[in-house]
Amino acid sequence: MKLISIRLLSNGRHSEKFNGNSLGISYKLGKSNKATVITIAIAVPIGGVMVLLFLTSCWLRRKGKKTHEVITAINGANELTTMESLQFDLATMQFATNDFSPEKKLGEGGFGEVFQGKLPNGQEIAGDEEFKNEVLLVAKLQHRNLVRLLGFCLEGAEKLLAYEFVSNKSLDYFLFDLEKRRQLDWPIRYKIISGIARGLLYLHEDSRLRIIHRDLKCSNILLDNEMTPKISDFGMARIFGANQNQASTNKIVGTFGYMSPEYAMHGEFSVKSDVYSFGILLLEIICGKKNNFYPQLDGGEYLATYVWNQWRDSRPLEVLDPTIEDSYSRDEVLRCLHMCLLCIQEDPAVRPTMATVVFMLSSNSINLPLPQHPAFFIQSSLREQRVPMEELELEQSTRRTMPLSTNGMSITELYPR
Repeated sequence: MKLISIRLLSNGRHSEKFNGNSLGISYKLGKSNKATVITIAIAVPIGGVMVLLFLTSCWLRRKGKKTHEVITAINGANELTTMESLQFDLATMQFATNDFSPEKKLGEGGFGEVFQGKLPNGQEIAGDEEFKNEVLLVAKLQHRNLVRLLGFCLEGAEKLLAYEFVSNKSLDYFLFDLEKRRQLDWPIRYKIISGIARGLLYLHEDSRLRIIHRDLKCSNILLDNEMTPKISDFGMARIFGANQNQASTNKIVGTFGYMSPEYAMHGEFSVKSDVYSFGILLLEIICGKKNNFYPQLDGGEYLATYVWNQWRDSRPLEVLDPTIEDSYSRDEVLRCLHMCLLCIQEDPAVRPTMATVVFMLSSNSINLPLPQHPAFFIQSSLREQRVPMEELELEQSTRRTMPLSTNGMSITELYPR
């Protein structure tokens, strides 16, 4: 196709160019012809501008509609429009993580792999390759004891999250290693306990949303360079309405050993489910052990059962992690053990709320009620009748006879709940 350019000369003539080469064709214009040329010269640019504006408007409307469709697919409403300043492009995320190199992989969260990366401005991040649920929750949450969302990427099929990088890894990295847990003296552990409690209270009562975490465990508690705890991994969390107290599901997700009995066996969960998980977490921090079965404990017991028996027999300090014997406060440890047993009671109605737990931690004046026996409490006569964990299934018919769970694995259901 050849292009024609018409240029009006100052002497009333014009020249025609084909492909930029002047043909030297010229002639004199009459008055009427001159007026016609002037009209065309004015109208054509104006018309071109109007067409350009129309096409631009159509493109913007189409782009806006496409963006809204993407957002609606995530939440059914326009939730991300206020997050434009947080959005990264895919190239930035790939650059930050060295194209999601295996060397940058930190682990796996509730809905995807987690990578370490560094943004062009030098800020370190951690990214989660599946973010559908988390971005809707965490973007609205601001608390020093929750991991902070720095940005996200929505590009084609890629859905990525960028979190702040928390330098000291997770609590389990220290707590379940004999040498590393020596770095966690009692003042640090008490600080971690208090921080987790405040973070949960924020989720349950003080944030813009009421959120049930549903997967609170040591590996989801990150520690910064000052050992401040930050709750992470909201991939399994659920939002509750203002007047909602409980929900149920047929899809059980979470981690063995931290699940409340009403959730593990019947699929029912509430803020008291998180309270139960907090109680198990508190027990592990004090004892320095996972909530597993220990054959060497009184002929074979689960940690929670062992702690209950020692408490009942007035020997509570025997469960204390030996590495903190030189740094612990007797009153604080006993109070925390008491709170732990209140949190893991079988009946969710008698478990304290996180507001009560925070108050218990901050005040010695409140008298604590006597705890009832913990959930999954196993009598000594039943110790030899344990079902091996490899035989356990999460079908509804089996869950009703499930013994105390271990916490060695997570269950993730990748379907709407």
